[in-house]
Amino acid sequence: MTNEIAQSVRTLLTGILPPITMPFDTEGNLVPDGLKPQIDLMIAHGVRAIVAGGSTGEGHTLSRDEFAAAMKVAHDAVAGRVPFVVGLIVNSTKEAVERFELLKGLDIAALQVTPVHYLFKPQLESTINHFGTIWEKTRTPILIYNVIPWNYLSPRDMLTIMDRVPGVVGIKQSSGDLKTLSDLLLDARPENVILSGIDALLYSGFALGGHGAISALTSALPGVSVKLFNAVARGDHQLGRDIHFKLNALWNVLRHDNLPACVKYIQSRQGLPMFYPRPPMEQVTDQQKAEIDKHLAPLLAL
Repeated sequence: MTNEIAQSVRTLLTGILPPITMPFDTEGNLVPDGLKPQIDLMIAHGVRAIVAGGSTGEGHTLSRDEFAAAMKVAHDAVAGRVPFVVGLIVNSTKEAVERFELLKGLDIAALQVTPVHYLFKPQLESTINHFGTIWEKTRTPILIYNVIPWNYLSPRDMLTIMDRVPGVVGIKQSSGDLKTLSDLLLDARPENVILSGIDALLYSGFALGGHGAISALTSALPGVSVKLFNAVARGDHQLGRDIHFKLNALWNVLRHDNLPACVKYIQSRQGLPMFYPRPPMEQVTDQQKAEIDKHLAPLLAL
């Protein structure tokens, strides 16, 4: 991949790129018809791309058949209006490649790929080979989703992978780690995409020069997230800080262990159908709903 192509990908994947939630019923069955209204809402709010199959979307729970079906429905709902990014949360190089093969015929702008997430951590050279093979077999730009606690990549590791694997064009830095986001912005090449997944500090990431965000709050509140990104981009830090502290207050009442369920509840408060997490993840309790509603109201009034 040439620097020109990588630069084009960075331009394409700049701004708010929300990860869609997966619509499950109370029994944990996938409801594919629930995807289009969510995608339409996000695009209407001015997001720059749609991401499907990530952790907010409980992509780790999808069977191969469900994955293929959900990606096809989401892709068709996007209908070329914005770029479409597919998340891969898998435990082997083979599974990553074979899941991609289920998506033939879809127009995919990039893959968001976690390092393997089960117990065993490969060494750096094996990790380079992992992403290198995915690139060679798919020829689709790759964003590394750096979120796995026991397979956490250092800034130097990620920069090395981007140097060694031409198809790895960028990083989504998560785990609340603003320092690593800053280190990546300090040393990455101009054509690399450095995105934030740090919900509590989206404003800070944008102020540092982060190119955009893929995160739970961007899924829950795409319109507010777009307002925040645009405010920082035009230098309106007063508005940016105001939105930041309102988002911070909301974030503080969201329970991480059922975060996708909380996001779905927030989406339902904006007119979307109410869907549920896949068991054994817990549904949102009445107490959670009351706490969310208290801090959601000022954001919906923006």
